[in-house]
Amino acid sequence: MESIGAFFLVLTVCLATHPGTGAGALAPLAIGGALGVMVFAGGHISGGHYNPAVSTAVFVRGRLSHRDFAGYLIAQLCAAALAGLLARALLGAAPDPVAVSAIWKLAVVELLFTFALAYVVLNVATSDATVGNSFYGLAIGGTVAVGALAAGGLSGGAFNPAVALGASIFGTFAWSHLWAYILAEILGGSLAAGSFIYLERPEPGSPGAE
Repeated sequence: MESIGAFFLVLTVCLATHPGTGAGALAPLAIGGALGVMVFAGGHISGGHYNPAVSTAVFVRGRLSHRDFAGYLIAQLCAAALAGLLARALLGAAPDPVAVSAIWKLAVVELLFTFALAYVVLNVATSDATVGNSFYGLAIGGTVAVGALAAGGLSGGAFNPAVALGASIFGTFAWSHLWAYILAEILGGSLAAGSFIYLERPEPGSPGAE
C-alpha cells in the first residue's frame, strides 16, 4: 500500500508540475487531492504515510517498529523512483529544474511545512482523541495543498523525501538540492513527533496523569 500510494503521489507531482502539459496554478490542488484520496484508500492498511518524513514521525511517536520503519522507507523511495522514471518516459525530462530561493530558505520552508504535515498526520491519524474520524484524508491532503500554495515558489513544495527523489529523477528539482530536502524534511518530521509527544502528555492532576 505504501508503494502504491507513494507511486501515485509522486507521479501526480511530476505530471502536474510539468511546465508544458501540467496543471499550472492548479498543481497544488491536484497534488493535495492525490494524497488525500490515497490516504483514504490505504489508511486502514498501512496508515497512509507515503512519505519517509511522516514515517519518521510515526516511528519517533512509537507507532512503528524498527523493521516496519525500514520497510516503509524502502517501499516509498522505490515507488518514488519508479514514478519519476515513468514520468520521464512519458514526457521526457523536465525542461529545467524549478527556480528556488537560497538553500537556507528552501530548508526552512521545507522543514516548517513538513513539520505541519507530520503534526497533522499524528493528530488526525494516530491520536486516541480522533480515532474513527472521517476527515483525516482531507486534513492531510489539504495540508500539502496549503504548503505548496504558500511556499512552492520558495522551495518547490516537496515536504516529502520521496517526492524530492522522484522529482529529481524527473528533472523538476536539481540533484544538488536533494540533500537539503531530505535533511530538512526528516528533521521536520522528527520535531513534529517530539511536539506531539510533549503536548499529548496529561497535565499534572488531570485524568490519566500519573
